[in-house]
Amino acid sequence: MDRKLIKEVRPLGFPWETLDPFLFCAYHRDEYPEGNGSMGLSIDKMQGRNIGQDFHLKDGYRMYHGQRIPGFPYHPHRGFETITINKEGVVDHTDSLGASGRFGAGDVQWMTAGKGVQHSEMFPMVNEHAPNTLEIFQVWLNLPAKKKMVAPHFKMLWKEAIPKVVQKNDAGRGTETDVIAGNYDGIQALPPTPDSWAADPLNLVTVLTVKLDPEASWRLPATDPAVNRALYFYKGSNLEIDKGQIPVGSHVVVDAGQDLEIRNGHSTGFVLVLQGRPINEPVVKYGPYVMNTEEEIRQTMRDYGRTQFGGWPWPEQEYVHAQDAGRFAKHADGRVEKPQANTL
Repeated sequence: MDRKLIKEVRPLGFPWETLDPFLFCAYHRDEYPEGNGSMGLSIDKMQGRNIGQDFHLKDGYRMYHGQRIPGFPYHPHRGFETITINKEGVVDHTDSLGASGRFGAGDVQWMTAGKGVQHSEMFPMVNEHAPNTLEIFQVWLNLPAKKKMVAPHFKMLWKEAIPKVVQKNDAGRGTETDVIAGNYDGIQALPPTPDSWAADPLNLVTVLTVKLDPEASWRLPATDPAVNRALYFYKGSNLEIDKGQIPVGSHVVVDAGQDLEIRNGHSTGFVLVLQGRPINEPVVKYGPYVMNTEEEIRQTMRDYGRTQFGGWPWPEQEYVHAQDAGRFAKHADGRVEKPQANTL
């Protein structure tokens, strides 16, 4: 019997629903105005906002949990990983291990929370005389039970090193694919963090962002049908898959055991691809904690109450770096790395 290529199509919500081994994906696009000189919002632009819990899109942006600067002040995680893909804007990272960093458009931060870490993700408005648009994805990738209590770790995938596959058809219509995890068209991504589910190539974890010119086509070859494969069509007009029309704002689950071909509509299209072999273990979530049992969640809460996962070594909850800091990563061992072209 022939299998259907498209298993399911549903509208994108917030956050985006994902399939095992992923937990969810949060997509943020905020068109922040010019900064106030302290990388935050001026007082007049704070009016009418539920500061501290500002998730309602007003005037094109949100403050999230930020009081002065938009973003997510320090908060704990245990038992999973975050993959933060930055497409536009600036993200400042600090954590309870003393590590820190700033990454910009095109960069990716991969963080294994493991046995527990606190971190802050702030969106400093570094431009005082121009808009500060932010566009990021944060993908939560689960860890198997045997890896949930590994030591926390983060690494930067700088845009200069992330493989990009550019393809054009006879009419000059092209696609650009950023290979963030896995392998595409024979091009291998940079290594993920060492304890990641993605670190084992047998798990076929693949994370791609795809930009399609109007009327361009893009192909993803078949793989093991036991793998979960989903597309997130978040910007554009429409896609054609298997002779069916897919509207923008769609989550599309497809059969990974069949070749996938996409034909884009009349405007530039943008797609996120998440693929991976399922972990197939129980998932128990409580806010920022993801474990396998309710008792493990209770133990996590006791552990955090006792240790604060190392405490907070920074002078502010929503700490940001110097306005002219450029892109960098300072690791817990004191090692500092910078990309080849250290500009925003």
